[in-house]
Amino acid sequence: MKQRFVPAVVVLTAALAATAGCARSGSDGTAASGKDCTVKIAFFGALTGSNAALGINVRDGAKLAIDQYNASRQDTCKIELDNRDSQGDEKVAPGVADAVIPDQKIIGVVGPAFSGESKAAAGKLSENGLTMITIATNPSLSTKGWKTFHRALGNDATQGPAAGRYMQTALKAEKVFIVDDTSEYGKGLADEVRKVVKPVATGTTSKGQTDFSALISAIKASSADAVYYGGYYAEAAPFLKQLRGQGVKAAFVTGDAVKDDKFVEGAGKEAAEGAIITCPCVPPEKSGGTFAADFKKAFGGEPGTYSAESYDAASIFVAGVKAGKTTRKDMEAFVDAYKGQGVTTTFAFTANGEIELSAVAVWAYRVENGRIVAVQEIPKS
Repeated sequence: MKQRFVPAVVVLTAALAATAGCARSGSDGTAASGKDCTVKIAFFGALTGSNAALGINVRDGAKLAIDQYNASRQDTCKIELDNRDSQGDEKVAPGVADAVIPDQKIIGVVGPAFSGESKAAAGKLSENGLTMITIATNPSLSTKGWKTFHRALGNDATQGPAAGRYMQTALKAEKVFIVDDTSEYGKGLADEVRKVVKPVATGTTSKGQTDFSALISAIKASSADAVYYGGYYAEAAPFLKQLRGQGVKAAFVTGDAVKDDKFVEGAGKEAAEGAIITCPCVPPEKSGGTFAADFKKAFGGEPGTYSAESYDAASIFVAGVKAGKTTRKDMEAFVDAYKGQGVTTTFAFTANGEIELSAVAVWAYRVENGRIVAVQEIPKS
């Protein structure tokens, strides 16, 4: 097990020395010695593909943090955001990792953003000393022995049981039909729900599926009063649309990968009304500082799911650069030992890269009149 905490005096002394070595003499991107000390932080996630909206949310949060740093920096190195599109596909992800690894200016990665691609590529990144701060939520990711893995939010071992408790207490559901899309993320989340809720029956969907009639027939036959869906919005939207179209009135509950306006758009405002979405993410309006206003000014719209969490992830890397950590090895040591307050929560990473359970919050959201709005933070027990 690696050591994640080092004496504060050592951190401060090293930071001052490294910062001095990276001081700039002007605005031309060169240090006092004439050497360019620009570094890169990579975004690794879906920018195209059926669930690209989720990846773009994450990219934009990271971009805001880095743009703000570059606009305000004085005697510190410039940071470039290096966008790497994985399409959210675990088959594409290893090739993306292979492209990132040789560029030694890349000293950290925001991502990989989805659980499947994380499982496929994070090992390669870790073997090459690239520090990751991800928003992927599958619990098993932190058990692989990846020394550079960190997660900026609670995992599905917190989200799944919270969803189960919400169905039992808030919705008073007695017969829950659990469906998952068989992905690393979707099945993993549904499995966590099953730890709290014994389903009346189960079913699966597949990527790109458009006809859900057989599954809906099984749901009808079960007399379920709630349907839980573990998966992404690309399939959740048509599934719910057809579910309501066939007269099923059971409560529809799903997870964070469905928390996007594309879900409401795809299902239709009427079918989506009342759907419950859980997420280990803070409502943007409750984020700290001026994040929400700054995001809206920069991008012309409200922050999306995990924009604030990725802003925090990128801000940790920014703090490292400010402290003079401009190599992969130094950045990894800095992030391991990092303790600080972000706009979403307080950060201190455990030995396996998770944040402390006390810093985790899972929220319930509901679709109301075509908008996804926060309902409440789900109690931890």
